[in-house]
Amino acid sequence: MFTGIVTDIGTIAQLDQQGDLRARITTSYDTAGIDLGASIASDGVCLTVIELGTDWYDVQISAETVSKTNVAAWVLGKRVNLERALKVGDELGGHIVSGHVDGIAEVVELRDEGDSTRVTLRAPQALARFIATKGSVALNGVSLTVNDVQGRDFGINFIPHTKEMTTWGDVKLGDQVNLEIDTLARYVARLHEAG
Repeated sequence: MFTGIVTDIGTIAQLDQQGDLRARITTSYDTAGIDLGASIASDGVCLTVIELGTDWYDVQISAETVSKTNVAAWVLGKRVNLERALKVGDELGGHIVSGHVDGIAEVVELRDEGDSTRVTLRAPQALARFIATKGSVALNGVSLTVNDVQGRDFGINFIPHTKEMTTWGDVKLGDQVNLEIDTLARYVARLHEAG
């Protein structure tokens, strides 16, 4: 479980397609404090650490995960948002994030608003109903508040701090973004269907 508060930006250092995709991600985390089997959200995807080095960790990514996320577009040198799993007593600064990506949203508009950047994204049709104005979403692992919704499109404002501390400062039109809808929205919709 995560909060969507990014604590490091890693870099894809190695990709090896074996039976599954194996990725090496460099990090500034103290890897001596990471256990094999630990979960680290990498661009919002909960991945299991299978090997460690002094400034890197390796993960194994199933074909299912690759097909449901933007991992298929990872290339050497790509920067990714990182967050270690919650520990009891950690501050919940964002919202509850599982690291289980629901789908991919596309960046369809960028517009500067003061010092912030308004990014409009297009959600897959099946997920659009879960996104609400002033609700939460996780985009590439970052907990964000939705400013407005119009059909499948929704807007997010990125303040300078978020752009500096995450990969959102690198955003471009057409980017494919890992989208995790708010867990609460998912359960409310399910209860509504059952009722």
